[in-house]
Amino acid sequence: MGARAAPRRAWRAGGWVEGDRALPEEVAVAFTYDGVSHAVMMATPDDLRDFGIGFSLTEGILEDASEVESLEVVSLPTGIDLRFWLRADRGDALAARRRRMAGPVGCGMCGLETLSQAQRAVPRVGQGARFTPQEVAAALEALPPAQQLHAETRAVHAAAFWHPALGLAALREDVGRHNAMDKLAGALAARALRPADGMVLMTSRISVELVQKAAMMGVAVLAGVSAPTVLALQVAETAGITVVGIARRDGFEVFTHPWRIEEA
Repeated sequence: MGARAAPRRAWRAGGWVEGDRALPEEVAVAFTYDGVSHAVMMATPDDLRDFGIGFSLTEGILEDASEVESLEVVSLPTGIDLRFWLRADRGDALAARRRRMAGPVGCGMCGLETLSQAQRAVPRVGQGARFTPQEVAAALEALPPAQQLHAETRAVHAAAFWHPALGLAALREDVGRHNAMDKLAGALAARALRPADGMVLMTSRISVELVQKAAMMGVAVLAGVSAPTVLALQVAETAGITVVGIARRDGFEVFTHPWRIEEA
């Protein structure tokens, strides 16, 4: 469902080659809570229940997945609607939030009404697990073989969770890196895996939005194959998150809270 073949004409080795190319799907996904539309995201239509729960957790709509009484994935001609019905107390809290702030969305910083919303307060994470450089390398080595949709399309991001006892315990892919992170959050919640017990890996730069979502999840170590932004590091420092960047086979760089990465 996440990819579809599209005909194309390719120039290869000095000549034209006819054939198909697998491309990622991208559809509009709406989030509706207790009958009220909340946000619409463009996303890869895989792992949508994980996406729905994870987005709701990382955006502070839910405190726990148990607050969802039901979730229906409804396919429509114009896209997909994730229809949530929340426990009464959580529904009341969301209604109060709507009265304070209209139209929040989770695709980066779009749709925010004030500068203060871009600098939203996030919780400080706990101590979390510590890792050796060799474990960081092992986690990164496990990532590419598990990226099935990317291997097919070369056009999606991945968010993964590596656990010292379980190895690569979960991986989710999407055209949007924020969506991939939300899908991972939902997958971990479904399996009752504590994010602080492992490290989260991203196949992208570490932006401030990813750090904010990581803090909401309780992630203690966040690693990306590219560099972080300055604002991301400022938020990570305050939230107590260890940020690892430029994470490649030949090494990596630790930018915040380096005490979680230590020699054996």
